[in-house]
Amino acid sequence: MSDPVSGPDSAILERLDAVIRSRRGADPASSRTAKLFAAGTAKIAQKVGEEAVETVIEAMRGDRERLVAESADLIYHLLVLWADRGVEPADIWRELSGREGRPDPRDQR
Repeated sequence: MSDPVSGPDSAILERLDAVIRSRRGADPASSRTAKLFAAGTAKIAQKVGEEAVETVIEAMRGDRERLVAESADLIYHLLVLWADRGVEPADIWRELSGREGRPDPRDQR
């Protein structure tokens, strides 16, 4: 099993993000991603919500294979939303890094 942080598969998010960003402004007929960008932020956000719900459903069903597939769909759509709104993956990594080892204040309510 590879190291979950630095293993050979962890760079897939950066590669996928680069491909997604390259589709901005492309002909919507040329790719699913270009079609999402053309549809606008509301449609992209709707897709993130739909994929999140589908991910939760598969988790509750206990279907690991479907959970993996729906999780991949959710991450893809989340990357599209970030690109649409000008958020870089590095922005998220910095936020997560800043939270590492700190208690979540929401847990103290």
